[in-house]
Amino acid sequence: MSSTALDAALADIDTIFNGFASPHETGCGHCHAPEETAYLRTPYVQIPVDVVRYYLFEVPDHFDDHAAAMRRLLPQAARAMTDGSLGSIGYGCHGLTRVDWRSWPAEQAAAIEAFLHAWWQDALTRPEPPYGIDDIFDTCATIAGTVTPFLAGWGRSPVADAHLAQCTDNWLYDLLSDYSPFSWWYDDSVDSGLADLRTWLAGPGAARLRAQGEPDLAIRAELLALPYDERWAHPYWDSASATN
Repeated sequence: MSSTALDAALADIDTIFNGFASPHETGCGHCHAPEETAYLRTPYVQIPVDVVRYYLFEVPDHFDDHAAAMRRLLPQAARAMTDGSLGSIGYGCHGLTRVDWRSWPAEQAAAIEAFLHAWWQDALTRPEPPYGIDDIFDTCATIAGTVTPFLAGWGRSPVADAHLAQCTDNWLYDLLSDYSPFSWWYDDSVDSGLADLRTWLAGPGAARLRAQGEPDLAIRAELLALPYDERWAHPYWDSASATN
């Protein structure tokens, strides 16, 4: 069962985006079947989940009005993102990262932001969420254009701590080499997002990892505070090689 906060956020998405459509949508004649495009023009009709999945990750120039199509998809897309019926996430650029949803009417933008936070909080309580915890973080952060609220909201519990260790282990592979662990975050906010993630992992994140009995991960996370050359010249790597 999902949390009360997530249920409320999904209900708000249902209410606020109910009845939206892209009335003049013609779609891409090469990629979109006419009956699929018709769903985008028609409000109040349930869209097959495979069509939701397809359009949610489609490139914007295949739509006449990409933002309107995303509004049309949102109620079903949000539920599929939380219950696992979307199949997978993280394999492509999510449609909400390609629209300026923060410029939408305040009620709409607030509903999306509340949904992302509630989804993340709910995922942290689940030992096995419907998707990989790092994929959920990636999706939330890239849609929001920031990592800060999701790091700040990383609760403390055995399950949340285990998710922190897993995400850190996955992220460090890229972060230590100054690469991005986010596959589909391209816009101008990615640099500040990466800086915020490195700072948090090297400080509060490392402290939490050490406290939960993950000293190796903690040390590697702390290395993110060092310049690149100093990071790789650190004595840790000699001791790590000897241990392994």
